Parts: sequence; structure tokens; C-alpha cells
Amino acid sequence: MNLSTVYANALHEQLHELFTLEDIVSLIERPKNKQHGDLAFPCFQLAKQYRQSPSDIAKQLSGAVKGTLIDQTEAIGPYVNVFFRKKEVSKKVLTKVMIEGNDYGSVKNDKGVVSIDFSSPNIAKPFSMGHLRSTVIGQSLALLAQKNGYQPVKINHLGDWGTQFGKLMCAYTKWGSKEEVKSNPIPALMKLYVMFHEKAAQNPSLNDEGRAWFKSLEDGEAEAVQLWKWFKGESLKEFQKVYDLLGVQFDRVQGESFYNDQMNEVVKELEESGLLTESDGAEVVEVGEDMPPCLIKKKDGTTLYATRDLAAAIYRKNTNHFHHALYIVGGEQELHFKQLFHVLKKMGFDWSSHLFHVPFGLILKDGKKMSTRKGQIILLEEVLQEAVQKAKSNMEVKNPHLDDIDHVAKQVGTGAVIFHDLKNERLNSVEFNLDQMLTFEGETGPYVQYTHARAQTILERSVVEVVSTFDGLNDEHSWEVIKLLSEFPKEVQRAYAAFEPSIIAKYTIRLAQSFNSYYGKVKILDHDDQVMNRLALTKSVTIVLKEGLRVLGVQAPPNM
Repeated sequence: MNLSTVYANALHEQLHELFTLEDIVSLIERPKNKQHGDLAFPCFQLAKQYRQSPSDIAKQLSGAVKGTLIDQTEAIGPYVNVFFRKKEVSKKVLTKVMIEGNDYGSVKNDKGVVSIDFSSPNIAKPFSMGHLRSTVIGQSLALLAQKNGYQPVKINHLGDWGTQFGKLMCAYTKWGSKEEVKSNPIPALMKLYVMFHEKAAQNPSLNDEGRAWFKSLEDGEAEAVQLWKWFKGESLKEFQKVYDLLGVQFDRVQGESFYNDQMNEVVKELEESGLLTESDGAEVVEVGEDMPPCLIKKKDGTTLYATRDLAAAIYRKNTNHFHHALYIVGGEQELHFKQLFHVLKKMGFDWSSHLFHVPFGLILKDGKKMSTRKGQIILLEEVLQEAVQKAKSNMEVKNPHLDDIDHVAKQVGTGAVIFHDLKNERLNSVEFNLDQMLTFEGETGPYVQYTHARAQTILERSVVEVVSTFDGLNDEHSWEVIKLLSEFPKEVQRAYAAFEPSIIAKYTIRLAQSFNSYYGKVKILDHDDQVMNRLALTKSVTIVLKEGLRVLGVQAPPNM
């Protein structure tokens, strides 16, 4: 039960000729001063229709709005403010949370498949902090999609094809050591990749050699294929260590190379439809005056990202029959996806309007972008391991007798890194600071996890068993918590509609802060006639915090 919807329904009875229910919901605000009410409706947009001042309209409307859960409405300037019946509302909210449990906020009807392309690290390069954002945003959106009634298909579109592999092969054959790559594959390959770019800056002809090696790979020449398979196998082993730490699994791991045998068909279809034209020896598709043409084949005949992404989109639609598809890729690829979607539309695929690029900002170190080419990266596996160790050190001070401290430290450490990323709005860049991520105070993952564990401990200490029948609470201290609990289903819907996990992260912070304030003012375990209601509230907080963290990809340990 969402209070905004309850209020909107009451308002709609009076304003249905002027506004839809959705319009009214969008206009409802939360008063800055809670003494002025629980929710407020501005009357500015009614002034023209009624030819009266917003304040006069508010006075008239306040007397007309009624509802079984509404205690009173009053006009405060141009606003109609509502006060709800605390006891009745709290009973309904807590009953719903307790009965539905982890399903609270879930949409039951099947809305179809959503294809989610995320993470997508490049083979033969380290899994750096730069790949964290796509991975955790994609994982959270998959969980939110499921919570909203969709069936997510999670795809890891590995960067396992392209000119960079020609450059790496060139570097390996010139300066590489088989023994060094075998003993420590990713650092050794990264060293070669960085070396190639440093030397190519002085000797540009190296770039031609790199392109020639990639052409050999595309042509299936044995030496190039053998090196490529070796680099790929070693990389996948290293990547899996990171995915295991993050708790991320994929339904399909299909790199760019998976679509190699499908690209000729795409090029043929573009030719037959008259979309393919020649430009300086290359083959392109014109996509509009406001964008450069989409490059399909280079003049040497090699394919590009666009060719493979066209094949991938068509394959996924034919295979998954998705309702819509998401590409969780950094904002610097915005032009690429605009071109891709335009080409698919010109090919006559109406479903191209159901494809969405979900961009995000950078992870910065000391305000600067990390670069694999220059060797300026922070390895994600090392960050996660350090976070786990720091979390363990913190807990050894705070709770030295904690059972299974290593397991909890892993949940807290990795959760801190994930939460720190997701609490930031997706399009904003994020400054990397491990100490900030791991603090138990402030707007952090450990703070939310600790609040959940604190509430769980209260329930364990209670001699009264929590049941799902109770009268409801009527005090001011619990009311802020109740209102926040009622908002969770709406926040789940809003987060997925905006492809914005930060909405849930910020919600869990607000709920944790509100419950901690309640805990500081109320003796929850006092044995009076309200103890069952307070325990129901505490239990509901544990349910919603745990579920809120889950859809972010963060675990909620019962003890910390």
C-alpha cells in the first residue's frame, strides 16, 4: 500500500475531469516540515481552470477530500496537505510486509523477457575497477527486472574480438615470453599491451602490423587462432574469480566472436536492402545528418563493433524474443548505440525501439580516468580482497567473538564496494576511496547491513514470537518508519523504470536512518500492550532492508 496512491485516489474523485490518476500521483509532494502533514498536493495547475487563486482552491478542496485512511486535510497556502490515520495505516503496511515477506514489492504478472548485456570485460586485459560499474549496475537491473515481473536473460558480451588482439599478438611475438605468460597470464599480457602502445607512439607502423595480425585471426590462420584461444582461456579463469567474489552469474557468456558466422548474413541483408554504401574504400550505412555514418567494414575487409552488435541484436531477438533489451555500457559509447539502433530501424526491425543504452559515468582515481593502455588501473580482484580484509579487521575490533567472521567479512567487504557504486546516480562519475566505502557510519553499505543486523538481534533477544496479527502503531516515532516501509514497492518500480539502482540504495539508507532514530527513542522490547506492534515493525524493517540490499546485489548478514 503506497500512501501517495491512497491520497491520489481520494483527490481523483474530486479532480477526475481535469487530471488522470497518474498525473495526480506525479504532482504529490512530501512537505518539508512534517508538522504540515504527511503529503501535499499543489493547486497551481488548477488556478487557470477554476479562475481562482491556488490558495482559495486549496481551501475548497481540503474540505472535499475524504478517505477511510485519511484523518484530516488542511489548506496550507496553495497546498492541500493530508494527515493519515497512523494506527490503521501501520496495521495495513505491517500486515502486508509480514505476510508477503521477501515478495513484498514484487510484481506477480509475467511481463516477458528482458535481455541485459553487461560487464563485458576485454579478453587478455585485467578485470579492473573500470569494469565494476557495468557489472554491478547490470546485476542490479537484472534483479530489479525480475522484481518487476520480467524474466532477465543476463549476457556477458565479452570483448574477445577486434584489432586489439592483433596488437597483442604482435606484441607477444616480438617481446613476449611463453613462460611469463603461463605463470602470471593477465599481468604479463597487460604489460605487453601497454608496451605495444608506448612503442607504437614512436613507430606508427606497428599499428599496421597489429591490424595484419587481426586480419590473420579473422581469416582463421592457425598461429593467430591458437594465440587467441590461449589468451581467452587464461582470461576467463581470472574473470571468474572476480564474479565469484561479487556473486554475479550469467545466463550466457557470448563474446563478440560468437557472432562471427552471422556477420556475413547481416552485411548481405544491408547490401540487398540498399543501405550499404562505400566511403573511402570502407562500407558504411548512412544514419542521418546529425550523426556520422555507421562503419560496417573497414577498407581491409575486417569487421567492427557495429557489425557484431547488429548480429548480436538480431540473434538475441530471434532467440530470446525479448520484450526489451538493455546495454549497460559507459556513456562514451553513446554514439555507437545511437548508430546501432538507427541501422536496425532502417533494416525494418520495429523492435529496435525497445533497445536501450544504459550509460554510466566513470570510476575515477584522484579525479582522473583509469586507462588500460597507459597502465593506470586498479585491479578489481585486489580491491575486493582488500575490502574483505579491512572489513574483517573492523569487525575484529567491534565484535571479536562473531561466528564465521571470514564469511561475514566477505559479505561486508564486497557489499561495501557494490553499494558505494550503486548509491551514486548512474550518470555521475564515482571517486574510488576504499576507506570511505567501508565505514560503518554515514551513507554506506556496512551502515545499512549493520542496521539490518541490529534489528535482527532485537528479534533474537525477544521472548515474544512475532506474529502477523497486531493492532497497529499510533506514535510519532514509528510513523516515519511506517511511511518509508509503505514506499518500497513504488521505489522498486521507479528504480527499474529509470534504470537507476541508486533509487533503491538511497531508499535503504533512509530506512536505516529512520529505524536507528526510532531505536534511539523507543524501548522496543518493553513488555507492554504495544510490544507486538513494535516487534512487527522491527521484523518488517529486516525484511525490507534485506530485500532492498538483495536487489542491489548485496547480502545482509544476520550478525555483524
